[in-house]
Amino acid sequence: MTSLYIDIRDDQWPLVYDDKYNVSFLGFEKFHVFDAKKWRNIIQYLKDANFITADHLVKPVEAKQKELLVVHTKKYLKSLKWSTKVAMIAEVPIVACLPNILVQHAYLKPMRLQTGGSVLAGKLALERGWAINVGGGFHHCSGERGGGFCPYADITLLIRNLVEHTDVQNAMIVDLDAHQGNGYQRDFLGVPEVYIMDMYNRHIYPRDEEAKRAIRRKIELGHKVEDLEYMVKLRKNLKAALDEFKPDILVYNAGTDILDSDPLGHMSISDVGIIKRDEFVFEICKARHIPVVMLTSGGYLRRTARIIADSIMNLKSKGLISGCKPGVQGNDLETTPLHM
Repeated sequence: MTSLYIDIRDDQWPLVYDDKYNVSFLGFEKFHVFDAKKWRNIIQYLKDANFITADHLVKPVEAKQKELLVVHTKKYLKSLKWSTKVAMIAEVPIVACLPNILVQHAYLKPMRLQTGGSVLAGKLALERGWAINVGGGFHHCSGERGGGFCPYADITLLIRNLVEHTDVQNAMIVDLDAHQGNGYQRDFLGVPEVYIMDMYNRHIYPRDEEAKRAIRRKIELGHKVEDLEYMVKLRKNLKAALDEFKPDILVYNAGTDILDSDPLGHMSISDVGIIKRDEFVFEICKARHIPVVMLTSGGYLRRTARIIADSIMNLKSKGLISGCKPGVQGNDLETTPLHM
């Protein structure tokens, strides 16, 4: 059994987070479009709304070399010891000038912890019916290469560990980030047990034609797509995908870079549109008794943390998630109204 699988208390929620998820490059992270404190802000909004306390959260174990080698090549992991290589993946050129020991501590260690969080969330989803890693979703990283702010292949690792250590045989990835998820697609090329549905803006990074061959249900969108078109296509295609394929678990890559005015997604989905999107995915999974694990993935505006927090609270208000383990009472808090 992998050391990334830990047991949690009955009063804990399958909500995985550690404050060490957050990235700090001595202030250099401000040069990147990504909000490097997004994950902390999500949790703070949930706490401020009296939705959770720190006791509800599950702290993951950092994925170390042994766990990463389940997917990654030794050559790739060794390449991360060069700051220039990491700077290209993180898309912060100034990182190339920093000592690698600092880069390991400030950036790669938080990413390894988030990767461990994704793997753990897969296990917890099987046990509780749902799980959310408040982080992860590094869908541009494959076993052999990283990119697009994604240094580790956490989605591939999540699924590989489930297949190796649990009864999971078939998995579905539903990727609703604005960008094509080319990393895990390369890892699962020619693997029929993993069904990939990807809905993304076809005009932006990465435009990986080779990886697209792994997608079983491909929904390519254009710039400035709005709520109505988006939701109609999502509903139609996810229902059809689940009619075609019966997964033991659904991995939901819930990027918020589809938000209007996001500088990299170039789509026009509203705050409410994102909340309704997440609601639909959890709703259909619950109706079909499919465990679902959600990863927060991309989303580059400062306001996305509030939207993700509101979405999680909405899922609970609609009865789609519950903090309590079946038969355990008293660990759900009263929440304040959603900020929508």
